[in-house]
Amino acid sequence: MDPVSFLGLEATHNPHRWYLPVIPQLCTGHQFLFGGCGLGAVIEAMERTTGRPVVWATAQYLSYARPPSVMDIDVTIPVAGRSISQARAVGHVGDTEILTVNAALGDRSIEARGQMIEMPVVPAPEECAERPHRFSGEEDTIMRRLEMRLAVGRQFAEFDGTPLPGGRSALWARVRDLPETTAAKLAVLGDYVPFGTSQALGRQVGGNSLDNTLRVVRLVPTEWVLIDIEVHAIERGFAHGLVHLWAQDGTLLATASQSTIAREWT
Repeated sequence: MDPVSFLGLEATHNPHRWYLPVIPQLCTGHQFLFGGCGLGAVIEAMERTTGRPVVWATAQYLSYARPPSVMDIDVTIPVAGRSISQARAVGHVGDTEILTVNAALGDRSIEARGQMIEMPVVPAPEECAERPHRFSGEEDTIMRRLEMRLAVGRQFAEFDGTPLPGGRSALWARVRDLPETTAAKLAVLGDYVPFGTSQALGRQVGGNSLDNTLRVVRLVPTEWVLIDIEVHAIERGFAHGLVHLWAQDGTLLATASQSTIAREWT
């Protein structure tokens, strides 16, 4: 299955407009469009509209799209250079803007290259415990399409208010029905600073994403992706953090950074 089929993204007669039916399988347990799915759909629309791979894309989340609505995605390309396109897109349901995305897309071949950081040493996926669903009924959400293994951190029942050293946690993730490594898939997996917030505090504190910036480094085949989350700070009711996305062979696939609204779970 490719990202278009996985997300249910639909092309229209206008090459700059796409439709995304908002179904429960793209939503959170609170039944609104999962931010990573929204960014992933826009990235896929941008890549197919420009014919170029995304370099970076940043989303600002403005409102909630709930099933059974349809989100329209309108892509604008202000600049299409020889090797780089600059694009923006608005996802909206009727007159309500759900998210806006700015991005650069392109590919340049130069000899200078290198990876300067290394993947943290964590147990292999098969050695890690499964991460249980937080909500009852999550089999009808995006969570049923993701297989998660806890590599660094604690299960929900183990939270005792003790902060996690360095604010660092990690999950192995495998996306059912989407084995290929694509930018859209990494956008879905990059939306995990809210998970890291609860791990960092050792308390049931989640959050809603205000933004998400995905920077794509290198796409290589990998069955599992390590979501390496570093929460930098929680202050004034907001959490800020960074995610590194790693292939099993240690290749850095992408980074994602977010600010979220921190909320106490009940």
